Amino acid sequence: MSKIAVVYWSGTGNTEAMANLIADGIKEAGAEVEVATSDCFGIDDVDNYEKIVLGCPSMGDEELEDSEFEPMYSSIKPKLNGKKVALFGSYGWGECDWMRDWESDAKDAGAVLISDEGLTVNETPEGEACDACKEYGKKIAQA
Repeated sequence: MSKIAVVYWSGTGNTEAMANLIADGIKEAGAEVEVATSDCFGIDDVDNYEKIVLGCPSMGDEELEDSEFEPMYSSIKPKLNGKKVALFGSYGWGECDWMRDWESDAKDAGAVLISDEGLTVNETPEGEACDACKEYGKKIAQA
């Protein structure tokens, strides 16, 4: 059984809701999951998990949140080489450039992306978006 970490930062609760729905999908697929906020996760935690799922909303000019999430992400990047990683986040505007940039950055760090595209949800996950989050979690567990 794989052990999976879902690590996120959320300002409005949208990305937190996504994290919990993804974790539900992981559990439904039979994997062990732990959910943590980015301020409670660091480089020493990476080796405890087979897969790392990272969630951050689009901020400012389509970028990662820069006071808590981005510093945590930068600190763990050296340990992502060869690690199975999935990305997700919510947004309220833009074209999801922050996700494409983040995917590219994670690949450059050597992460093995579980999905070719990170999961994005506009605003609050509702209806089909909730289902998509759970399915994403199942896909992560089965990867």
